[in-house]
Amino acid sequence: MRLAHGATIWFTGLSGAGKSTIARAVESLVDGPAEVLDGDELRATVSSELGFSAQDRDRHVCRVGYIAELLARNGVVALVPVIAPYARARECVRRRHVDRGSTYLEVHVATPLAECARRDPKGLYDRASRGELHGLTGVDDPYEAPSAPDLRLDTTGMDVPTAADRVVRLLADRGLLP
Repeated sequence: MRLAHGATIWFTGLSGAGKSTIARAVESLVDGPAEVLDGDELRATVSSELGFSAQDRDRHVCRVGYIAELLARNGVVALVPVIAPYARARECVRRRHVDRGSTYLEVHVATPLAECARRDPKGLYDRASRGELHGLTGVDDPYEAPSAPDLRLDTTGMDVPTAADRVVRLLADRGLLP
């Protein structure tokens, strides 16, 4: 699949929902420049000094949004699996894209908390249940689910190729595929 121009596809959802896995699967389908801006990798680099307060989470999302828009404006498909728990920060990122004429699509990986906790790929939910971790999004810190995402995916019973295909169909439906 070759996109007609750059775009940002933002994957929001709880930890363990499948955001990064789906983003990497979509990246493998893109014929042209694409970049996965993984939230964990960016937290270790461009946002390494930030904590997990609401203000720091928003600051991180805005930084990633800036990078994504810059890539999109320059013809790259930016695939962004970042939790982005607060609606105000996601709206700030969307507004930045709109103001600069860049395409922004929001994919809510709406996998339920119970399924994310069952998967627990990083052991976060287990640590939170033992009282070793505080401020976990969806557990003791809020996650404000998007009210009108461009696409909503519940990966509970959905395999990765199907989820990636639905993202590709979204791109086609929005006229981003030639």
